[in-house]
Amino acid sequence: MADNHSKEVRSMNMAHIRSTNSKPEEIVRKYLFSKGLRYRKNVRSLPGKPDIVLRKYKTVVFVNGCFWHKHDCGRFVMPSSNVEYWTKKINSNVKRDKEQSELLKSQGWKVIVIWECQLKKKIREQSLLNLYEEIIK
Repeated sequence: MADNHSKEVRSMNMAHIRSTNSKPEEIVRKYLFSKGLRYRKNVRSLPGKPDIVLRKYKTVVFVNGCFWHKHDCGRFVMPSSNVEYWTKKINSNVKRDKEQSELLKSQGWKVIVIWECQLKKKIREQSLLNLYEEIIK
C-alpha cells in the first residue's frame, strides 16, 4: 500500500511531532501534580532522559507513543512505505528503551512505562490511578 501523502506533506507531518511536552505527557503530569506528587521533567543526567522523575519515590516514568516504541496494540502498524528504514528505526528504539530501562533499574530506579493508548478517554482514569498506585507503593 502506498503512502497517502506526498513526501513534502509527510516530512512536514513528521517534523511537527514533539519529543517532549506531548499531549500524553501533559495528561500524566497534570494528574500526578493533582495528586500532590512533585517531579522533574526530562532529567538529562539519567539514562533515557525520563519524561517524569519522582526522586522521592526513586521512580521514573516514560510516556511512550505506541507507534514510536512498537507497542503491541492496535495503534501500532508498521509503515508500508520505506519499510527497511522504519523497521530499523523502530527496532532500534525498542532496543534502546530496553537498555536504558535495565540501566536505570541497576541504579536502583523503579521504571514505569505508560502507553499513549492507555491515555485514551475511555480508560484514562483507571490507567492513571494504576500509575499513581504503582508509584506510591
